[in-house]
Amino acid sequence: MRIRLLLAAAMMLVVGFAGGLEAKNVDSSAFRGKSKKDAGKALLDEALKQAGKGSWERIAVGRVYYLGGMKAEGQKIFEEVLAKKPEWSDKYRVARVYWEAGEWKKAQPIFDEYVTKNPKDDKGIAEVGSFYLLQGNRERAEELFVQSFKRADEVWSTVNAAGAYLGVQPQP
Repeated sequence: MRIRLLLAAAMMLVVGFAGGLEAKNVDSSAFRGKSKKDAGKALLDEALKQAGKGSWERIAVGRVYYLGGMKAEGQKIFEEVLAKKPEWSDKYRVARVYWEAGEWKKAQPIFDEYVTKNPKDDKGIAEVGSFYLLQGNRERAEELFVQSFKRADEVWSTVNAAGAYLGVQPQP
């Protein structure tokens, strides 16, 4: 009797969870038959709802707005995330978007502060060095590579540095 009750409760939980997932599916009418811009905007609006309060998720949505030609909407999301005592990883992700957008002047101060505040992030420091090298500042890049390589013999740091010398941007 007790096992049946537990099984019934578990079944209700699974059915309720599956029903909740079904209710959150994106309706295809949001994007089918619309222009690419309208379809993308409709999906981004939905993605923002799905992101909830997740900072990384919200930044990902803001990234697509920003790089997709809707900078004001993306910037608004970044400002909302950064206004709420963000983690350094949040700031770094926003700086990466600025980098991707070709806005080094906006990205650089955030990256510089990141390196200062996170001296043990070997991969992040090497990646920032890569950005400097790709921006044409080899001296600063190599300082950051040395700093990164002193801390660890780690493949991601090395591959980011190598890529920058060959004109390849680090993977976001």
